[in-house]
Amino acid sequence: MTIFQALLCGIMYWVAEADLPFVSLWVLQRPLVCGMLTGCILGDPVTGAVVGGTINLVYLGFISAGGSMPADMALAGILGTAYAITGNLDANTALAIAVPLGLLGTIVWYLRMTFDSVFVHMGDKWVAEGKFNNLYLSNVILPQIYAAVICITPCFLAAYFGADYIQSFIDLCAGKPLQIFQIIGGMMPALGIAITLQYIFKGEARIFLFLGFIISTCFGLTLVQQGVIGFITALIYIQVTDARGSAPAIAAAGAAPAAAAYDPDED
Repeated sequence: MTIFQALLCGIMYWVAEADLPFVSLWVLQRPLVCGMLTGCILGDPVTGAVVGGTINLVYLGFISAGGSMPADMALAGILGTAYAITGNLDANTALAIAVPLGLLGTIVWYLRMTFDSVFVHMGDKWVAEGKFNNLYLSNVILPQIYAAVICITPCFLAAYFGADYIQSFIDLCAGKPLQIFQIIGGMMPALGIAITLQYIFKGEARIFLFLGFIISTCFGLTLVQQGVIGFITALIYIQVTDARGSAPAIAAAGAAPAAAAYDPDED
């Protein structure tokens, strides 16, 4: 890996973590996306997409609530893909290496959340002094410069120097240790899928989980065909639910004029 390629990986990690509109958390931060882009940087987008997609399976049920960050998906996707391509690793071995890197990446997130409070107080001071034109500096410019420093630097160093040593690490772990890494990596996607199934297997959605499983296993349909069937099933379900909910409202609306027309004095 060249210095320029490592620098591009660092910049991509910064953009993924910088909360730029329509670019960051919900798009570039996903390992499937940043893994494919890392593969493009390193000249192997297909391997990047395969490795990134494998890493993405672990984070299918990823939720960041209340400002907490259980794992850094972007760092895991970028470095995991970079190490897989430069070290000729298979997807499962790269996954076993990427997940611990994602846990270490939370340090960057908490550093950012901690020291960004300095810029908040700076903005409060400028508001008290009536310097409203300086708020863009405290709310955007300075936080992004700080985010660039703490994101680009560690990712650049890890990508550039780590890629040089990953092959020696693989050679050291050749044999049983490497097989253990492959087995662990192969089991990790089941965790992400299981967490996602927990969200689906609730209430009236349970029957659709079994229906989708039967369709995918018994009829040999492609993913596109399964997606079309799922879309049509969802539309029918929404229409039936709306019709069932609107029936009492229509009945109540029809009963109201009849009640209004009744005059007790006429009896």
